[in-house]
Amino acid sequence: MRIARFSIDGNVAFGAIEGDKQDELVLDIIKGIPFADYELSGTKVPVSKVRLLPPVLPNKVVAFGRNYAEHARELGNEVPEAPFAFFKPSTSVIGPGDEIQYPSFSTEVHHEAELAVVIGRMCREVPRERVKDVVFGYTCANDITARDVQKREKQWARAKGFDTSCPLGPWVETDLDPSDLTIQLTVNGQQRQLGRTSEMIHSVEDLIVNISEAMTLLPGDVILTGTPAGVGPLTVGDEVAVTIEGIGTLTNKVVKRG
Repeated sequence: MRIARFSIDGNVAFGAIEGDKQDELVLDIIKGIPFADYELSGTKVPVSKVRLLPPVLPNKVVAFGRNYAEHARELGNEVPEAPFAFFKPSTSVIGPGDEIQYPSFSTEVHHEAELAVVIGRMCREVPRERVKDVVFGYTCANDITARDVQKREKQWARAKGFDTSCPLGPWVETDLDPSDLTIQLTVNGQQRQLGRTSEMIHSVEDLIVNISEAMTLLPGDVILTGTPAGVGPLTVGDEVAVTIEGIGTLTNKVVKRG
């Protein structure tokens, strides 16, 4: 099931996406919230009539770096033996169609297409065999990075945590095997990144086991699983699109910060 979060007439709700063709998609509005008991209302509205929002509002975004060997090498980094985590604040999250604001403190902003995992229930110290029980679903992400700042400051809080640096969407797919999916990214229609989730050094299970050893994960929290090779610069005016097999396409435009 594809679960979207949207606004219409000033109201925010969740809905289940129905249909296959983009111009024919409709939302069956959900009664309640998808992380608890809910039911479909039967009230349907065309996706074209609503504004899609970030599919979740995470308490925290836990991101894992250098989880694809070729990406680590393209930036001159060693492949880490253990998962390598960092955080993006909730204020970095934007949705499909929202604008990525080019930060005033950087002159080298890069795209990073990623599979995002959405947590479905509160959990801690999750055993490997229980990981599927705590996952709500999967969505597309773009880990926008101020690369020059990342290199200069040696830590990543500003480089990866600035406002609008975490596009998510367009919805959450709840029925998906994440082990071998195509991930691709285009800028102005030209392919920049192409990889498969099977190339991850550490699997989704590895990452959730690792981070839940240290902290409690809450419903709606997001785990970013790393990016394949091919990262590169964005400029003001660029349209960047992340497409993941079985999920859909997340598109955003880069603008100058006002």
